[in-house]
Amino acid sequence: MIVVGVIPARLASTRLPRKMLREIAGEPLLARVYQGVRRCATLDEIVVATDSDEILQFCRQRGFAARMTSPAHRSGTERVHEISTVIPADVYLNIQGDEPLTRPEHIERLLEVMRGPGVEVGTLKTRAAEIDVNNPSAVKVVTDATGRALYFSRATIPFDRDAVKPEYYKHLGFYGYRKNALDKFVRWPESPIERVERLEQLRFLENGVPIFVGETPFDTVGVDTEEDVRRVEGILQGLQK
Repeated sequence: MIVVGVIPARLASTRLPRKMLREIAGEPLLARVYQGVRRCATLDEIVVATDSDEILQFCRQRGFAARMTSPAHRSGTERVHEISTVIPADVYLNIQGDEPLTRPEHIERLLEVMRGPGVEVGTLKTRAAEIDVNNPSAVKVVTDATGRALYFSRATIPFDRDAVKPEYYKHLGFYGYRKNALDKFVRWPESPIERVERLEQLRFLENGVPIFVGETPFDTVGVDTEEDVRRVEGILQGLQK
């Protein structure tokens, strides 16, 4: 199975300006993600997909493989699809560029999911920390008995009506796609619930494509705010100690 890891990285983020090049504990965010992915020996190729010349030049200085992609893309999935048109592979992984705690175990677990029969789209979940249960920046996921996603939401799902204290699961920013799934994704218009939640993976569910979800014990913190930066830096300092 030929696997290409793609790190979509745009510079024009809104909630945290220029976050891809923002230093996290002394190292740019994009560099932390790339280094985490590179530690996984299973990948045949790793490429940063960007629409920013500044990011492209940064990657070249660091020796990271990178390609320019269209500035018209509205999501990381669309950027991964463009890469799939020029780099042939069996599976394409979308490793979001704002996941500085990426580690090889995430990649290996996702590839286990993608090896399942008939799996076109895969992703990961982990048990949600208390701080993330009611945090709209931490996306929650509910799955069925076979591991297929029923829904993703920024809301706290499932709703605990009778105070039974369910187990909450956080969705992590790692996706696996077969080429056919990527081709279908870019043909479909933005779906209604995708537009409301601002979650691109909902386009697959609304169009009847199942997303299989693997569980990992290794949590991550996606960086979208200054608070996220401080949280990640605290985790990294703890790991160093």
